[in-house]
Amino acid sequence: MMGDRLRILVTGFGPFPGAPYNPTTPLVERLLRLRRPAFGDVELSSHIFRVTYATVDRELPQLLKARQPHALLMFGLADRTPHLRIETRARNAVTTIWPDADGTRVGKRSIVDGSDALMFGTHTANLLRAALSTGIDARASRDAGAYLCNYLSWRAIEATQRDDGPLLAAFVHVPLLARISLEELVDAGEAMLAELVKLTRGAVRERVPA
Repeated sequence: MMGDRLRILVTGFGPFPGAPYNPTTPLVERLLRLRRPAFGDVELSSHIFRVTYATVDRELPQLLKARQPHALLMFGLADRTPHLRIETRARNAVTTIWPDADGTRVGKRSIVDGSDALMFGTHTANLLRAALSTGIDARASRDAGAYLCNYLSWRAIEATQRDDGPLLAAFVHVPLLARISLEELVDAGEAMLAELVKLTRGAVRERVPA
């Protein structure tokens, strides 16, 4: 990986059918504007994905190659959930019912053949504790759905399994702003980002040969 600075990529999604406004877009924008001592030596970058399978397949590899992040913190909207959800795994599932923002419906119900689920890792428990420390209602989740959030989660975990990929990845589902304020989301997002920075520093130290 290039350079010495810790690099964290923070992502969100744009609108999609049934959700003309996606709060992850302003959430990511606010997190990238944070100026905190804990982030002083961290290179934060962001990206908002269009809610299509083709976009994720094209842009995620491009982002990983160009920015070479040590970790990914990804956000998505769960409009039927009243609390924050820290996903612990990605399911090998994709909906054949709901189209993406391009109107595309996937022709099969699995992402890959011969696999059940991919786990994010034990660091998700640390992120959950960080979110809870801000007073927000946050819970661990084993079901990231079968839409683009789960699909991006799967592809991101795959990337962490490669030698040249990010060391850590995490996906957080947020509720509609009718259920929670943007300020609460930013506070929880900042706490999780700070925890991910700390965990990633440790992972980098473990990777570097003595």
